[in-house]
Amino acid sequence: MGAQTAPTLISSVQRAFRLMEAVGAHEGGAPAKRLARETGLPLATTYHLLRTMAHEGYVSRLDDGGFVIGDKLRALESGSREQAMLARVRPTLAALRDELSAAAYLTFYDEGEIRVADIVDGPQAPRVDLWVGCEDAGHATALGKCVLRELDDDARHDYLSRHPLVDLTPRTVTRSDDLLRRLDSPTGSPLVADLEEYALGTVCFAVPIYYGDRLGSLGISLRADRLARLAEMDPHRELFRTRLVPTASRVSRNLSLTI
Repeated sequence: MGAQTAPTLISSVQRAFRLMEAVGAHEGGAPAKRLARETGLPLATTYHLLRTMAHEGYVSRLDDGGFVIGDKLRALESGSREQAMLARVRPTLAALRDELSAAAYLTFYDEGEIRVADIVDGPQAPRVDLWVGCEDAGHATALGKCVLRELDDDARHDYLSRHPLVDLTPRTVTRSDDLLRRLDSPTGSPLVADLEEYALGTVCFAVPIYYGDRLGSLGISLRADRLARLAEMDPHRELFRTRLVPTASRVSRNLSLTI
C-alpha cells in the first residue's frame, strides 16, 4: 500500500509546486483557468490545489478572482534570505570568538526594536544568559546602547518611551537623562561598553554595523574577572577596539553583498 501511495503524494507535491511557480510569475494575479492552462493541469485539480494553498496561506485570492503569492510563502522567502545573510557572516563571528575567547553577538534594529540575530559561542566562550530580552534591555547592554547611540533623537525617544529603564543590576542606568548624556558623551571611539549593567559578573563591548539601511551592532561578552586581568595590560581597552572595529567593517561589507 505504501508503494502505491508514495508516487501519488509525490505527484501532488510536484503539481502544487508547479502551480505556485505559475502564481508567482503573475505579479498582479492570475485566474484559475489561466493557471490551469499554463501548468497543463486539469481545471478541477487546479481549483482543488488553489483552495488548499489559500487555506494554508501559501496563495491569496483577490477580489477579481485572481491568485497571488500568500503571506506564508513571503515569510518563508524572507526567512530564507535572513538565513543566507547569517550564513555569510557567521564565519567572521566565529573567528572573532576564537581570537578573543569571547562569545560574539549580532543585532539589528528593526521596526523600533533591538533584536539579537545571531550568537556564536563555544565551550571556551559561553554566551551570557539573556534572562531579559535585548528588546527590553537596550539601555543596559553594550549591543543595545551601541544602537541607541547611532539613532537620531526622535528614534531614541520613541524607543525609550516604549521601554522602561528597568533596574537589572546595581550598575544599571535607570534615568533617561543620564543614559542620553552618556550616549552623547564624546569618546573618540565607536566602542560601547556594558560593565555589569545587564548581568553581574559579565561585561560586554560592541560597535555599530550596517546592512544597507538597517542599523545593528556587533559585540562580545566575557567574564568581569577576565576583564580585570586584561585591564592591567590594556587599560584603554584597545584590544577590543582594534579587533571589533575591523571585524564590524568586514561584517558590514559581507552583508552588503547579500542585499
